[in-house]
Amino acid sequence: MARVPAAVLSVLNPFRNAPHALTRRYRSRQTPATIELVAQPHPWIRAVGLVAVVLLGAWLGLLAVGNVRVPVGPMDTTMTLRPSFTGGTRINISPLGALQLDSHIAPVRLDVNVDQLDPDRSQALVDHPERLSGLQDEVTQDVGRGTLDLAVRSGVAVVAGATALGLAVYRRPRRALAAGGLALTLLAASGGTAYATWRPDSVLEPKFSGLLTSAPSLVGNARSIVTEFDVYQKELARLVTNVTKLYDATSTLPAYAPDPSTIRVLHVSDIHLNPASWKIIASLVEQYQVDVIVDSGDTMDHGTAAENGFLDPIEDLGAPYVWVRGNHDSMITQRYMQGLKNVHVLDDGKAQTIKGLRFAGIGDPQFTPDRSQQTGARQSQELAGARLATALRDQSTAGTPVDVAIAHEPSAAREVDGEVPLALAGHLHHDEMEMLPYGTRLRIEGSTGGSGLRAIEGKHPDPIEASILYFDRDTRHLQAWDEIELGGLGLTTAEVSRHLPEENQPGATPSPGTPSRATPSPSP
Repeated sequence: MARVPAAVLSVLNPFRNAPHALTRRYRSRQTPATIELVAQPHPWIRAVGLVAVVLLGAWLGLLAVGNVRVPVGPMDTTMTLRPSFTGGTRINISPLGALQLDSHIAPVRLDVNVDQLDPDRSQALVDHPERLSGLQDEVTQDVGRGTLDLAVRSGVAVVAGATALGLAVYRRPRRALAAGGLALTLLAASGGTAYATWRPDSVLEPKFSGLLTSAPSLVGNARSIVTEFDVYQKELARLVTNVTKLYDATSTLPAYAPDPSTIRVLHVSDIHLNPASWKIIASLVEQYQVDVIVDSGDTMDHGTAAENGFLDPIEDLGAPYVWVRGNHDSMITQRYMQGLKNVHVLDDGKAQTIKGLRFAGIGDPQFTPDRSQQTGARQSQELAGARLATALRDQSTAGTPVDVAIAHEPSAAREVDGEVPLALAGHLHHDEMEMLPYGTRLRIEGSTGGSGLRAIEGKHPDPIEASILYFDRDTRHLQAWDEIELGGLGLTTAEVSRHLPEENQPGATPSPGTPSRATPSPSP
């Protein structure tokens, strides 16, 4: 074969490379056009999309594996974290009902489901009651281990869920890992917020639902709540103990064990001719072992003599009935009430001692089913309240101070501020608790009759409301109260929530004696 000189090859080389050069030049010209045709999303749209992927993936991860089985004392429970706007803890005790605790504020809620009682551990407690003394430490350790296990498992579930969904959506490992990291950061922030806002004393103020509303002894009596030390552990142990007893009962729930150092007062108001109220009141009297019933008025609707027969069941309610006249109750109503057995009518500030508590009250100065067109109503209420305050001062001067003052309208009850520790009122058809400037606590009760026939006027029926007030027998001061709310007309819901006065909260300074009307001295 003949050899081609090198000079000839150098001349031919540009032509051999021409197709490759033209291709590179063509590609370089086409690249800008390609970039212009593919629009990149805005950064904040990508950020929102990433957050949505993270939240959805984390939620799916929690649903899939974010729960742990934990033995707590004699109970087998399942602990779960769930997304929530309000936080808190929910303890489901099927089929008895549930307890809801305002334990923390965070975007996650702790659900504790009591699945069943372990028969062997339960029987051991029944056979050896001395073991109950160490139950609080056992429960605390069980809950601590379960919470730690739940935190670890939830972290893994959240990161895995967000990462898997990020990989499915973006198909890029780096974006998927970013989604997992963001999910872990959000979970850590939620856990930190829950830890910072944790309220261990929330177990003292639960909200009951279902059949548990008929077992108020589940969290103990008022006096023990105030005096016990190390609140969270002891009350949690008490909860476990009583749930054990509840499950052990086969036919009926255990009766409420009355505390001899506590006076229990049932506060009702604004019955408005609802006959169902008497059965509800009688049931509460029996369940809570009520000592005294206080009715702050508007028992009737029109105050006519024809309505008087409605009042006859009061004689058989099982407790003394203290009553003041409301604006729907007439003097005809009041005279009929005075003739009933076991009824104590209060008016003009006259005081009576009933079951260890001294009550004084005044009837409503107005009488009309609709006071919206009445002039001078506010002034008449304030005048009636001033008369009641004068009577209270006279009682204190005589050495027989009043413990509880009663008026129908809150505007009248506010006039006794500084003369009595507690004032009770109604009229508003919803419950409120208010601390007045000079130290008197004003408790306004909702409608125990569900607003009567007015219940069907609105879009939703008004609930039936009442309260159990717990008083110390020695100091005669309010120790705690349970708010009871039943579903209105056609509804079957029920809820009981326990509350403590600020001075009875764990670690609070004990409250002073009877409030004084004297003007407080200026701050130094």
